[in-house]
Amino acid sequence: MEKRINYSSGAKWEDIVGYSRAVQIGNLLEVSGTVATDDAGALVGKNDFYAQTKFIIQKIEKVLKRAGFELTDVIRTRTFVTDISHWEEVGKAHGEFFKDIKPVTSMIEIKGLIDADFLVEIEVSAVKG
Repeated sequence: MEKRINYSSGAKWEDIVGYSRAVQIGNLLEVSGTVATDDAGALVGKNDFYAQTKFIIQKIEKVLKRAGFELTDVIRTRTFVTDISHWEEVGKAHGEFFKDIKPVTSMIEIKGLIDADFLVEIEVSAVKG
């Protein structure tokens, strides 16, 4: 069995809920659902699906790099949105990062996220090699 490496963001919720920002086993990295909060916990892009999506992918890219991965290693994205009528804004931001990478993806409308100001949550799977 390959060694497991947990990556933490330092968020208080990780210990309360019992999760990691990302988990790596061998050449596989799974990144937890990510919302548009900065390092201080402040929301980025209030009422803006495009801005939240763009910030989230940039935030995901940081944890990928920390683990030795790149966006080009992403093989799947899962995007949860609170209003599917904004799919084009979300898709535009996603495409700015993944246009040439083309991971498999899903965009799913959900009733809500943990905070009503969160409009988008994204998780990714990445494989090196």
